[in-house]
Amino acid sequence: MRKGFVRLGDVVMSVSRSLASWKVLTLSAALTMSLAPVIATTTARAQYGPTSVAPLAKKLSDAVVNISTSQTVKGPQGVPLPKVPKGAPFEDFFEDFFNKRGGVPRGDRKISSLGSGFVIDGKEGLVVTNNHVIDGAEEIIINFADGSKLKVDKVLGKDTKSDLALLKVSPKKPLVDVKFGSSAVLEVGDWVLAIGNPFGLGGSVSVGIISAKSRDINSGPYDDYLQTDAAINKGNSGGPLFNMNGEVVGVNTAIISPTGGSIGIGFAVPSDTVALVIDQLKEFGATRRGWLGVKIQTVTEDIAETLGLPENTGALISAVTPDSPAGKSGLEAGDVILKFDGKDVTTMRGLPKIVAQTPIGKAVDIEVLRKGARTTKQVAVGLLEDEDLPSPANITSPEPLEGDSPKAEAVIGLKLSPLTDAARKKFDLDDEISGLLVDDVDPESPAALKGIKPGDVIVEAGQDMLKNPDDLTRSIDKIKKSGRKAVLLRVEDGKGDLRFVAVPLP
Repeated sequence: MRKGFVRLGDVVMSVSRSLASWKVLTLSAALTMSLAPVIATTTARAQYGPTSVAPLAKKLSDAVVNISTSQTVKGPQGVPLPKVPKGAPFEDFFEDFFNKRGGVPRGDRKISSLGSGFVIDGKEGLVVTNNHVIDGAEEIIINFADGSKLKVDKVLGKDTKSDLALLKVSPKKPLVDVKFGSSAVLEVGDWVLAIGNPFGLGGSVSVGIISAKSRDINSGPYDDYLQTDAAINKGNSGGPLFNMNGEVVGVNTAIISPTGGSIGIGFAVPSDTVALVIDQLKEFGATRRGWLGVKIQTVTEDIAETLGLPENTGALISAVTPDSPAGKSGLEAGDVILKFDGKDVTTMRGLPKIVAQTPIGKAVDIEVLRKGARTTKQVAVGLLEDEDLPSPANITSPEPLEGDSPKAEAVIGLKLSPLTDAARKKFDLDDEISGLLVDDVDPESPAALKGIKPGDVIVEAGQDMLKNPDDLTRSIDKIKKSGRKAVLLRVEDGKGDLRFVAVPLP
């Protein structure tokens, strides 16, 4: 989770008296102002907002649960004894007190945490919550609004990427449950209701609106959060976000907070994602996400200019995994994916979400831009395994090659040479890598600012393969004649990580 974002579960806090007093003083000062604006505001809210959510809250509260967990953690091996001189009068006293008479306990200790959840199947006893609420727990207890408790029989499944978990209890009678609604039809400004367990208080209701949709907070590869100003805090984790029809439209998961409390910016996993993940956890005990087998990158402004595309259009393929669905379909590095299964790919991060939600084995059409022309490929979507997730490029900075490399021409701030056996050995380059070796980089050149370093290999320029420095010169000349202001380079390092870099031309 990125700095500044707070998971909502597992913490119970108390507000200091000084902070509470400050809030009261602020409120008192506000009340000394003219009441006319207050009355006008109240009238406006009564006109446009929900007159009351009491009937809705009463109807839904029994389906929302508090979740308490406990686990054993390795504790400190006691505390060091105070340093006293050997043979001092108090030596025996300190040793006896700390080791035998209830000093700081040694060894393992039990810790507990609190979160929220909700029942989606009262007959089967199925409860949804966040994965981080129950992660590592040895015992999970579901606490209901009527004071009853049930121990979780089994964690049916959990998904770390969407931070969701499905729990199973054995009720003696059917539980009150709630149903999922569609998060896709939500609009910014729609009213929503949150019920949960903030700060361990239990059964708290708050109301607000949808502030934004499709938020990316860099918590995972499939970020697509709803943002709300309904007050959610630590302990609300796993609790439901309802629409005004009483349907679950999100699962409260994270907040932005410098203090740990609500400042009106909270995030919920949208119900369309939740329902899909929960169905898979129920059926398979794990998620089954679609897999294409490509490494992609953002079409930045400078890259878009080299390709003749609007900025942030599509997803640029920087590498294709051999024997993957993409590889078998004929997709290539340098292709820009514009549509997947009829859906527009407007951003790089949008593609993994679309692919992940596609049924395994489904044959889909993919529209790509290849060397200025649009073409369509058909791909049978594969099953994503954890090891198929691409790792970020790890770009090293080896020393410039010395010795038997031919002298290279300085082009756009790069000193390049053909690959030799000595170069491959020095930089641990695979025999299948072809292109021009970067011997040196002018530290003040555009190429250096784009992160190109000695030891990298320039594979393509303007989507033309390179074998010698003259090939790069010809590609640059062709690009200049077309009126474009940057050359698109395909760069590979010794670890096989590929990326595209748009380098401005002089």
